This record gives sequence, C-alpha cells and structure tokens, in this order.
Amino acid sequence: MTGADPTATIRSTGLLQHRGLRLEYATLGWNTIGLAVLAAAAIQAGSPALAGFGLDSLIEICASLVVVWQLKGVHTDREARAMRLIGAGFAVLVVYLIIKLIIVVATGGCPAVSMLGIIWTALTFLVLLALAWGKIRTGRALGNPVLTAEGIVTLIDAFLAGAVLAGLVLNALFGWWWADPLAGAVIIYYAAREAHHALTHTSEETTA
Repeated sequence: MTGADPTATIRSTGLLQHRGLRLEYATLGWNTIGLAVLAAAAIQAGSPALAGFGLDSLIEICASLVVVWQLKGVHTDREARAMRLIGAGFAVLVVYLIIKLIIVVATGGCPAVSMLGIIWTALTFLVLLALAWGKIRTGRALGNPVLTAEGIVTLIDAFLAGAVLAGLVLNALFGWWWADPLAGAVIIYYAAREAHHALTHTSEETTA
C-alpha cells in the first residue's frame, strides 16, 4: 500500500486555500457594497436595526481581512492586533445600539418602511448562507479552524440578516414599529458575545 502523493496533496491544499481566499474576497465585496446600501436605507427610514446591521457589516469586513492574512501566512502578531480591533469595534457597536434604542423608545420614534432595506437584507440572507456553507466546507477540508470559525460567523450574520428582515417586514405589513428595534436588540446580544470572544481570545494568546 503506497502513501499519498505529496505533490497531489500540496496541489489540493493550494486549491482549497485559493477557494477560501475567493470566498473571503466575495464576502469583502458584498459587505463593502452593503455599507453604502444600509447607510442610505438606515438614514432614510431611521431604523436602528439597519444602522446596527450596517455597522456589523463594517466589523465583519475586518474579520474577513484577518482570515485573508491568516490564509496568506501573515505573522500572527498582526492577526492578534486585528482581533483586538474587531473586539473593540463590536463593543462600540453595542454602546451605539443601546443609546439608539433608548432614544427610539423614549421619543416614540417609529422607523419608516424601507423597501431598500427589505430587498437588501433578503438578498444578504441568501448570499451569506451560500458563503458560510462554502467557508465551513473549505475550512474543514483544509483543517483550518480560523476559516471554519469565520464561516460560522458568516452563518450567524445570515441569521442576523434574517432577523432584521423579519423586523422590517413586520413593520411594513402590520405597522409593528417595535419589531425594528427588537431586531436591533438581537444584534446587541450578538455583538456583545463577539466582543467578549475576540478580546478574551487575544488576552489568552498574550498570556500564553
């Protein structure tokens, strides 16, 4: 019984790494376009959920860059600094959304219906599901926990898009304005958890 061909193994690993990079570049491109779309929709509708999801997209751009650095073999010190910035970004997002929700509830401001927000979050839900599936599958084939973990983050982002979409649709169909800030509250929970994970992860690396 002969062992695996080393050349074939290297070629297969290279193809998988290239696929992982393409998936991350696709995520970067989608989220970059999404920043402009979500900013316009959030301002037009006065929607905490759309504003929060837009800021979350900005932070996820940073997360994708971390994975790109890792796949390209960039030194881990740079990765650790990026992870600290991501954790700090999620913490800022939590503070912003809490203040935004307090203002909305205190003033009784009702977010307007946003067809642009509905269309974009529906598309984002589908696109992120496909990207997450590809990242998780590729990460597991590579034995790369960083890519796999980022794929799970992308999957959670897809669920967040679904939660925001639900809030926007309920507001549009039934006038349930509170569904929009409720979707924002879901993002607060997610952002707080990710901030804790990123900052704890980097502190563990520092003490190791």
